[in-house]
Amino acid sequence: MTQILRKSWGAAALMLVSGAARAEDVAAPVLNSGDTAWMLMSSVLVLMMLVPGLALFYGGLVRKKNVLAVLMQSMFGAGLLSVLWVVVGYSLAFTEGNAFFGGFSKVMLAGILPDTLSGTIPEFVFVMFQGTFAIITPVIILGGPADRMKFSAAMAFIAAWLILVYAPIAHMVWGPGGYLAGDGVLDFAGGTVVHINSGVAGLVAAILIGKRSGLGSENLAPHNLTLTMIGGALLWVGWFGFNAGSALTAGGSAAVAMINTHVATAAAIVSWSVAEWIIRGKPSLLGAVSGAVAGLVVITPACGFVSVSGALIMGLIAGPVCYWGVSGLKKMFGYDDALDVFGVHGLGGIVGAVLTGVFAVSAIGGTGKAGLIDGNPAQVWLQIEGVLFTIVWSGVVSLVLLKLIDLTIGLRVTKETETEGLDLALHGEAMHD
Repeated sequence: MTQILRKSWGAAALMLVSGAARAEDVAAPVLNSGDTAWMLMSSVLVLMMLVPGLALFYGGLVRKKNVLAVLMQSMFGAGLLSVLWVVVGYSLAFTEGNAFFGGFSKVMLAGILPDTLSGTIPEFVFVMFQGTFAIITPVIILGGPADRMKFSAAMAFIAAWLILVYAPIAHMVWGPGGYLAGDGVLDFAGGTVVHINSGVAGLVAAILIGKRSGLGSENLAPHNLTLTMIGGALLWVGWFGFNAGSALTAGGSAAVAMINTHVATAAAIVSWSVAEWIIRGKPSLLGAVSGAVAGLVVITPACGFVSVSGALIMGLIAGPVCYWGVSGLKKMFGYDDALDVFGVHGLGGIVGAVLTGVFAVSAIGGTGKAGLIDGNPAQVWLQIEGVLFTIVWSGVVSLVLLKLIDLTIGLRVTKETETEGLDLALHGEAMHD
């Protein structure tokens, strides 16, 4: 009788435990104040990457007569794209739809309330965080056709591009039921979504709009590298929100993303500068800042999946590869990518995405997040699939959008406007000493 009672109590206890486990599996998410605080901070850091980070980085690279035009593209672009993100972009990227597009269930953030959660954070915070990604990515593109694109054309293009290129790729990589995520493509913080996506679009825009007047015969050197260094430094600091924030939690995943981001960036500064020192005889500030951005780009898709040693190797590779991208590759094909969007973001994003498939380890990224060195060579091919798909989608849709804009309002300013400078001609303002 005692044995029967023991078995009965044991069975009852087992049922209670298993029932509790099932209840825990389906339990509603609970707000975590630590995660929420970190994601609020991360959102602010990523916003800082555009205004003022990218604005100053690009502003220092152009000629003095075009500085305010670049700053205006960043400032107005941040406003325009933020509005579009709230109206329709977020819904297209992060709601149920099909494998390529989300739906319209959260247009104007319908149904989201202060206590609506996305994981352990308020969904409004998630909307804001992802919105900062969505507004910087299209503006990165504008470095390709810098110094010669109409303001109206630039704003029309990035608005349409947000909806037809950024939101679908974000959905495919990070959204529910996304095509690339379903195939197993790894992208922790935006190698495909942000950098390959914008880099390819910037290259297409630069080629289609044509070379800057005076290229090869006039001095087109950056007017203020101090601004570029400040902007680059703000990008570096803000990128911790970009990468570590993509963990969506204030825990170990954010910690590894943060240290990997810093180590890869530091390594790329050194490797770019050394490569330039060897080839040109002198290391430059512009090279060091460009190396930092290259390291940041390359580690972005991998930061939450690789070990610190993997991040170090990726950073060392990033410097010379992207240095070649802005010098040898550009000369080889003769295009005028004014601020080297493809050489750094496009090429760096491709290298980072592929190397994620090499260096990802499940001990860091979790089960199923293993690459070549962790016994899963097939991941490299999955990463290449993600790269090729993003190149084709971004390239084709960007080309169509640019062609339509060119046929309607025109892409390029007049020769007189380009000579006078975009600041005065397009905005009625000018830099003063």
